[in-house]
Amino acid sequence: MSGSRVMRAIRVSEFGAPSVLKVVSGVSVPQPGQGKVLIRVHACGVNPVETYIRTGTHARKPALPYTPGTDAAGVVESVGEGVTVVKKGDRVFTTGTESGSYAEYTIAAEDCVHKLPDALDFAQGAAIGIPYFTAFRALVHKARSKAGETVLIHGASGGVGVAACQLSRSMGLRVLGTAGTPDGMKLITNNGAHLAFNHREEGYTDKIMAATEGRGVDVIVEMLANVNLSKDLQMLAQGGRVTEETKQCAAQLFAGMEAGWLRPVVGSKYPLDKATQAHHDIIESSGAAGKIVLTM
Repeated sequence: MSGSRVMRAIRVSEFGAPSVLKVVSGVSVPQPGQGKVLIRVHACGVNPVETYIRTGTHARKPALPYTPGTDAAGVVESVGEGVTVVKKGDRVFTTGTESGSYAEYTIAAEDCVHKLPDALDFAQGAAIGIPYFTAFRALVHKARSKAGETVLIHGASGGVGVAACQLSRSMGLRVLGTAGTPDGMKLITNNGAHLAFNHREEGYTDKIMAATEGRGVDVIVEMLANVNLSKDLQMLAQGGRVTEETKQCAAQLFAGMEAGWLRPVVGSKYPLDKATQAHHDIIESSGAAGKIVLTM
């Protein structure tokens, strides 16, 4: 492959509002070094963390210019020396990238590249990385939730929220979820929640207490994108560092794909040149319903 190939990618040259996301068409296609994989991206996930990084007020400031994004799904174009897990032509998704996923091609370290089961399309593949790993960390590593306990997932209809509903249900928890719209409530009951509540309604917390016979819940998972960004999400967005935790998580997620309970719900799809709109909507839109992805 000659090094002269070019691609379209989102480049951020200054920190600021969503409008700093610019489509650039003459970007060189990167080449995979040792242990790296070059992926032709078909879809990439848009996550709240990418909007915080873009503002420049986040603890993690990439060097400018940069291409955002960690969660891509597509087809392996070529592999660097020593790569054995995947080969050219494999359908894959990533849990971290080195060159950014808002682009037609991305480079990822081999340990961040995973085979995408045939049952899931590329848009669903782009919705796995941050959402499912974040849900897993919250439920398993932080809360140490156990079967039979009651979990309340606050803001359950977005990418991470749906992941948390599916994962909680698979773990044998009693799952209560909140959303801001009737559509969102329907979405979460279709994806594992036993009961759904509208967090825009006056007195919804009283209804939750009544549903637990006044006992309350054992675990609360806060997933409202615009409320706060946990340190976990920040850590996860760094990508590329595989710990025992992430290996354990990956194993459980693959089991979920095989068993069929891990089914990412894709909400809105935007073309690459509408990334600005996607960044606006993920934070400002009134009721999340599934995962926002960019498609190439």
